[in-house]
Amino acid sequence: MVGIVGKPNTGKSTFFSAATLVPVEIASYPFTTIKPNRGIGYLRTPCVCKEFDVKDNPKNSICLDGIRLVPVELIDCAGLVPGAWQGRGLGNQFLDEIRKADALIHIVDAAGTTDSEGKMCKPGTHDPVEDVKFLETEMTMWLTQMLKRDWPKTARTAESGKEDLISILETRLSGLAIRRNHIIEALRKTGLNAEKPTFWSDDDLIRLLDELRKISKPMLIAANKIDIPTAEENAEKLKELGYMVIPCCAEAELALRRAAEKKLIDYRPGDCSFTIMKPEELTDAQSKALKVVQEGILQKFGSTGVQEAINTAFFKLLNMIVVYPVEDLEHLSDHNGRVLPDAYVVPYGTTARQLAYTIHTELGESFIYAIEAHEKKRIGEDHVLKDRDVISIVSAKKRG
Repeated sequence: MVGIVGKPNTGKSTFFSAATLVPVEIASYPFTTIKPNRGIGYLRTPCVCKEFDVKDNPKNSICLDGIRLVPVELIDCAGLVPGAWQGRGLGNQFLDEIRKADALIHIVDAAGTTDSEGKMCKPGTHDPVEDVKFLETEMTMWLTQMLKRDWPKTARTAESGKEDLISILETRLSGLAIRRNHIIEALRKTGLNAEKPTFWSDDDLIRLLDELRKISKPMLIAANKIDIPTAEENAEKLKELGYMVIPCCAEAELALRRAAEKKLIDYRPGDCSFTIMKPEELTDAQSKALKVVQEGILQKFGSTGVQEAINTAFFKLLNMIVVYPVEDLEHLSDHNGRVLPDAYVVPYGTTARQLAYTIHTELGESFIYAIEAHEKKRIGEDHVLKDRDVISIVSAKKRG
């Protein structure tokens, strides 16, 4: 799951609304029971239907002219203000929501039209670099607060040999989507001695948790309001912080998706242009607004940035791939005859058997082997899947 974060008035809610607006009507809508601050966005990826020259019939996703839109869950975190880790503003709510996220898209007001509290100010008078640094601080201090109170006891327990420090931290932080490999990597990067934590200073602990934040909650920056003159220069400054920075205009994306929803234009999330379908139904104001979006955003930056941010978060920050399980390898279909019915988003490194478990526990337990459709070759349970693999799983249950 990816969290959408940022201070108030950066365009975070607009980004979330644009990202979760259903691009077309879909009969079997996934994730039907969802909390108000959660929504479904879409990963955009070339569908394999073109490679196999078949007409697909998706069930859990959408295919539009060879572009597969695969649903993914997004969480809209409460607007953050300085001091959130101490409970200021909606700080507790924000931090409770962010704990569930595996990666973050930080919506930054690149034009500097809002101060640190999110109050409107003259464009260019606030430095958005400060917004990124304060979010880093808030998250690191939140983690520190969680551990610092019991840290002397934790350190003594680790040194006594009753339980190693990595296992203790793994247990304490398990509810924050922080895993054992994250802790091991943070210790390696900081060079701290896990066998002698009683010798650590307060700064050492903060340094460890700051590194752990970076590893367990990787983040990219959506440089929003890129259409305002002061934004482009600030976007370049944001890149100096070491994050991936994507120029973004959430307002334009929302306008395009709403126009597409009304069939006024032909537009798919992430497209670099659109086609006006019903010019006679557009008002002068709408025509002018669409022209501004086309010339000032799409032609200049290649897209509004919203879809690119979502794709980058899942494919690059989280290293996810898309695979297509089928039952009938000859027709690339399920038992109902639906061609390429499902597209699964899984982490890189997922094996054939792990995919089987993802589909259904029984399929994983009765796994015998799988067949990869591109090369029509048999693969074993430990075979690591690649992006765009089409896989047919053979199980004991299926054979019996």
